[in-house]
Amino acid sequence: MADDLGDEWWTQGDNSGVSEVEEDTQPLEEEQPKKSTSKKRKGEKQVQDNTKKKKRKKTVKKECFITQERSEEKDDKESNKNKKRRKKKTITDVLTSAEPVPGSPADLVSLLKSHHSQTRSVIEQEELMLSESCFLSSNDLTHSLSSYLKEVCPKWAKIQKQHSQTRSVVLLIVCGSALRTIDLIKHLIAFKGQAKVLKLFAKHIKVDEQIKLLSKGVTHIAVGTPGRICALLEKEGLTTQGLKYLVLDWNYRDQKHRRMVDIPEVKGDLLKMMDHGLIQSCREGTVKIGLF
Repeated sequence: MADDLGDEWWTQGDNSGVSEVEEDTQPLEEEQPKKSTSKKRKGEKQVQDNTKKKKRKKTVKKECFITQERSEEKDDKESNKNKKRRKKKTITDVLTSAEPVPGSPADLVSLLKSHHSQTRSVIEQEELMLSESCFLSSNDLTHSLSSYLKEVCPKWAKIQKQHSQTRSVVLLIVCGSALRTIDLIKHLIAFKGQAKVLKLFAKHIKVDEQIKLLSKGVTHIAVGTPGRICALLEKEGLTTQGLKYLVLDWNYRDQKHRRMVDIPEVKGDLLKMMDHGLIQSCREGTVKIGLF
């Protein structure tokens, strides 16, 4: 019994205790890496979710920015189109929408009054005023040029034979362009008879050549633009001594629906032409004005 008791029994107990502790600690050490790996996986998933959310947010912002730019570009284009449309309306749409109204003597009188009111005194304006007796009957938009002239000049054949002065005409027709001059000369065939017709415009024809033509022989009718007629009156290549009828192509409208007095350059030349003795001749009763 002493030998048994003398055995190193405490070593067996210690070993058993150590082994049990080691057995208990081994599963703990195996469970720790599992927990850490699960935490890592959860962290990676959260990072991936956060990156996806950020990408979605970024894409949404980009899409909103693009749509805003497109909407702004559309608004700019629409505003530019509206501006262009408004500009076009101010050029010719007003004239096209308005119904054509035949010209009257009051229209020419008001034009002369507004022009001279800026440069001349009240007394001088009264001297340039035209009464109703200075005018022929106006075209009511139903006549051709020949039918209108037959109405206002019923004794044309007799008047034509009596005219013998050079550098002067009996009938002066004023229009807005060279092309319109040629058209009106064609429309005179039914009216002119044996009368000599001369075209007076600046296109391809010099002033000196027209002065020679007027001085060589007798000319009964002249059709031309106010700019060239005004130049001939200034150089005395054309006079108002034998003139009896001054017809203004008042109601004609061009491709842009403008009348002769709607074009600033032509209107200025017309008013300047009237100052070269034509208004005075009308006031004296030797010249009658007709608005065709």
